[in-house]
Amino acid sequence: MKAAAVAFYGAALGLLAVGLRELLTGFEENRCSMTYMFEYPEYRRVALPRRVARLYPAYGLYLYGEGVYAQETRALKLTGTPVLFLPGNAGSYKQARSLGSVALRKAENMDGGMHLNVFTVDFNEELVALYGGSLVRQTHFLHECIKAILRLYKHLKTPPQSVALVGHSMGGVVARALFTLPRFNPHLVSLIITQASPHMAPVLALDPYLLDFYDAVRQKWVYQANKLRNVTVLSVGGGYRDYQVRSGLTSLPCCPGDPNKLSLVVTAVPRTWVSTDHLSIVWCKELVLATVRAFFDLIDAETRQFTDSPERKLTVLNHHFIKHPVRMMRDVQNSSISILDVPEAWSEVNTLRLSYRTPKEGQLKYFLFALSSRRKAYSHFYCRSNNMEMSSWVFGCVHTNGSSCVRAVDLSMGTELLPPYKVLILSLSDLASVTHLVVSASNLNGKQFTVECEWQREESQTLSVSVPHVLSFGFTVSDVTVNSSGLLHNIQLLHFHQVYQAFRINVVSQCRVNRDRLPSVYRIRVSWFREDSFTTASVPSAAEISGMLHTSRPDDSSDVLLQLHTAPNCQYKVSLRTSFPKVLGQALRFCGPMVPVYTAVTLLLACGGQLSTILKSGRAADMSQMVGRGLQPHKINLPVYLLHILLSCSRFQEILSIISIPPEDTLPPTFPDGVLHEWAESPEEWPHLLSPLLYLLGAAVAYWGSALLRFLIRLISLTLAPLHRPSVTRTCGTLRLRTQLLIGLCLTVTGWTSCGALAIFASSLLHLYRVLRLQMTERSLSHMLNLAPRKQKPAANGAVEAEPQSKSNELNGVPLLSESALQEVRDDLQLHLSLSVLLMLPVMLSAPSLIHWIRNLRFSTRLDPDPWWLHSVPLIFVYLLLINCNTLQLSNSRLLPVISCLPLPLAITMATFSSLHLYRVAYFLSAALVPLAFCCVL
Repeated sequence: MKAAAVAFYGAALGLLAVGLRELLTGFEENRCSMTYMFEYPEYRRVALPRRVARLYPAYGLYLYGEGVYAQETRALKLTGTPVLFLPGNAGSYKQARSLGSVALRKAENMDGGMHLNVFTVDFNEELVALYGGSLVRQTHFLHECIKAILRLYKHLKTPPQSVALVGHSMGGVVARALFTLPRFNPHLVSLIITQASPHMAPVLALDPYLLDFYDAVRQKWVYQANKLRNVTVLSVGGGYRDYQVRSGLTSLPCCPGDPNKLSLVVTAVPRTWVSTDHLSIVWCKELVLATVRAFFDLIDAETRQFTDSPERKLTVLNHHFIKHPVRMMRDVQNSSISILDVPEAWSEVNTLRLSYRTPKEGQLKYFLFALSSRRKAYSHFYCRSNNMEMSSWVFGCVHTNGSSCVRAVDLSMGTELLPPYKVLILSLSDLASVTHLVVSASNLNGKQFTVECEWQREESQTLSVSVPHVLSFGFTVSDVTVNSSGLLHNIQLLHFHQVYQAFRINVVSQCRVNRDRLPSVYRIRVSWFREDSFTTASVPSAAEISGMLHTSRPDDSSDVLLQLHTAPNCQYKVSLRTSFPKVLGQALRFCGPMVPVYTAVTLLLACGGQLSTILKSGRAADMSQMVGRGLQPHKINLPVYLLHILLSCSRFQEILSIISIPPEDTLPPTFPDGVLHEWAESPEEWPHLLSPLLYLLGAAVAYWGSALLRFLIRLISLTLAPLHRPSVTRTCGTLRLRTQLLIGLCLTVTGWTSCGALAIFASSLLHLYRVLRLQMTERSLSHMLNLAPRKQKPAANGAVEAEPQSKSNELNGVPLLSESALQEVRDDLQLHLSLSVLLMLPVMLSAPSLIHWIRNLRFSTRLDPDPWWLHSVPLIFVYLLLINCNTLQLSNSRLLPVISCLPLPLAITMATFSSLHLYRVAYFLSAALVPLAFCCVL
């Protein structure tokens, strides 16, 4: 039976390992370029008012500088445009050096001395993603920093009236929280750019302060959005390389139709096209360049400060982060342009496709496409060029002179950048006033490039394929073959709209003739969220694409589109199959917080099984056997789903609100921004379908975690054994009642005056010492019994067998040990091992608070606010009372029949109400452990 359990949980651990490997390493290599400092970076501390410095001694404000600029700003007489960087969870203020250094290099090429002053905030590298008690304090300090920065510009004739904020991780959430402060002037901040910031919900909610903070921010930005429409916010997610904050969480919760709130994934940013991990998003050169370029384009030439126009800000951000046409709309002053009438520069194209490569010698070249004969047969005109210069290159002719165009309108604003070339797709229905299309292939500088254009019929360029079922495990393949007679093909991936779906998409290209061609680009286009990804492949080649989603489809949006920018006269075979490792990775990416909840459920049921065994037989079972039996999906998942159905009823929700019972806990939504209200009314169902798998993974963690704890206890007991006198009774390591009361009082005072997590940790050490003493006693008794004299008794076949002496016999006046004494110690050891695994959970959940308190000891000896103070009082006495507990006391207790039935309902309610609020696990553990502690004394 034990071997079967080991094999079963070994397989479950293998599934967990496969999912973790896919989550942590199953993505592209880091293709970000590093940003380097050309001079030694300096951080000039900005003096704050005494009141501020006294209230926030752990925080600071700095100005970034290098070389000559650092010397010029030593006196803090600033003339630039202020930008403030906010670090995130455990982030350093020195992370601003990438943004500051690139901004300094960019300013060297700007006319008129236009430059940025990059400030950065030191939040003492606090773990605010795990401990939410500091978030309000950071928000207030940020307000003081903004006021201090603006005071530095008072000597200017036109001082800045606002500061642009760049927030990384939780720094972006703190930036949005500014507007929740009652005395904050919203005009002080009009632009916020966040990087990998979890706006939708915290990654892990280990204390109530974190969720209260998020609720306050959501209330302000969603339900009072009309007051913040002039504030432009851009949120950038890191993609699949960022396994700490999934990109779906970076979507901004906002009202539908608010154009000034933009959310996207860095893989979709033009000129970037790479995925970043949680730290590299700060220094990724491609993204930093886009950010700095946007900042400089936002500066008004007259005031030399950031523009106040929301339309202007939106135009610039769209240009640098979303589409990146050849020019911004403000640069197009005239709707029509004149083209030089040079007859030898014009060529009229009468074929369906143009492929032209410029010569090495510079020349003026225009191609003319007549629209009159193409309108009925074709719907679109497609053109691409690997000349990445941002200049106008496609025009619509409105006045011709023979074979040349005299006056034309610029149509290049629809150009879109792809990694190897720029692409323009024009709909002929929008060109009613245009008679001809003009494509410029001029290379006056002698630079060689290729231009390819063709007429397209949309219906003939679009194919559809149904994706395999998620449970096909890769055995089912969906494929489609594209005989490329054109430059663009669209493949609709039907029924691909959920985040738990994951596919391996293979694209194999073959060509009849080998010659130089532009590379192919495979783009996964998602209509409901800006999370497009690009793959560039040579021709011919075989490429593999990961088909996964950051967000689920919220409504009847169009299907995911696989867009193939192909080479002409080549064949492309596209095949899709479900990737089970990627499915596991997606399950952990989106539902990972539920695994520790199910681990706690398993350990709680294991404790209940141990109590039931003691009630029936008076003896404790092996700990690993009890933990192995903690996997009971029929008793957990089915009642949880029935509760989910019941709690979804509106009438029942009204009853729960009257009696102050919180609503059912659900994971953060996987929908993108703008649909938060719909999600609140109808939460997603698919996490309940994955709950048996998550329960299995949580049980595997519980099983092997308990095995590891057992191994460590044996190892530590061997180390400590020489320091203790051997014991032969089950009372080893126990405490007297007076000692328990004294220690409990001292730990309670310690938790009140310093940190509740510290008191919980100290109490757990006392119980752990009891377990170690029992382990040492069990080993000592086993060795003594092996050395004890044995009686001789005749066997059935006439032989003589040895039998241990009974306890009543004596040898040289010393009582001999018996098997019953050893069994008593072993029973107590198994009982306390089962309890110790369960008692480790509050210690692990409170660890972030303890770490935060330790790191801030030099500033304050008390953790304020302390989320674990109320938990520490009952848990301290639970730990102390359980120290003296043994199987004999439990079996004789009248409360045991009732208490042994508590773990199952508590486990069901824990799984229902703690999937997001992880700190609630402590409430359910206390509800199970407090009665058990009283059972040991009554």
